Amino acid sequence: MAKPVIGVMPLWDEQRDSLWMLPGYLTGLIEAGAAPVVLPLTDDAELIEQLVDGCDGLVLTGGQDVDPAVYGAERQPWCGETNALLDRMEALVIARAQATDRPVLGICRGIQIMVALDGGDLYQDIATELSPTVPHTNQPGAAKSRHPVHLTGPLRELMGVAEIEITSFHHQGVKSPGPNYEVMATAPDGLIEAIRDPRYRWCWAVQWHPEMALADDATQRLFRAFVEACQQS
Repeated sequence: MAKPVIGVMPLWDEQRDSLWMLPGYLTGLIEAGAAPVVLPLTDDAELIEQLVDGCDGLVLTGGQDVDPAVYGAERQPWCGETNALLDRMEALVIARAQATDRPVLGICRGIQIMVALDGGDLYQDIATELSPTVPHTNQPGAAKSRHPVHLTGPLRELMGVAEIEITSFHHQGVKSPGPNYEVMATAPDGLIEAIRDPRYRWCWAVQWHPEMALADDATQRLFRAFVEACQQS
């Protein structure tokens, strides 16, 4: 049986004017039984339609902050670097994936752009706006944080437990998920950590970084569930 092809959103390095990729995304998908490919950075609607239609599923990766304009907010001084081209591309990718009911997995920035495009709201910096009680945010060069998340719904069913330990590395987060997303995980301080859109066959997103913790049982279950959904495309 042919492995499902997964389109992976590219990472963008502004200083080097280049695309790149963290190997964990690709390795995790390969180990789960998929054939991942990194997509070009483009907002050409016709090209994106062709690319999405050639994939069995899509992964929205981490990266720059989502521009507050996407969710109708005023940019605050603590908002980080944004990428308008990436915002436009992911809007087109998500729209096409949903129009054709292709599975989508959002990771970190992925959950944020999905919420922003669905009428939700984001914390532009959780340390400033939320006063979190668990270590979501890290300084450059610091070790990635680990903290628990409480699970509900299909994510709890998938993991088989009510709580898992996850790898966290972000400074923005979901303030409100919008009208169409159901919350599936929260941190001890109440920050939303996972969502799904029940209107589609498989449209999930997590705030944490499974690609940075490939040995975790939770990571393997998440990637396998996503790839299995893609095999049904």
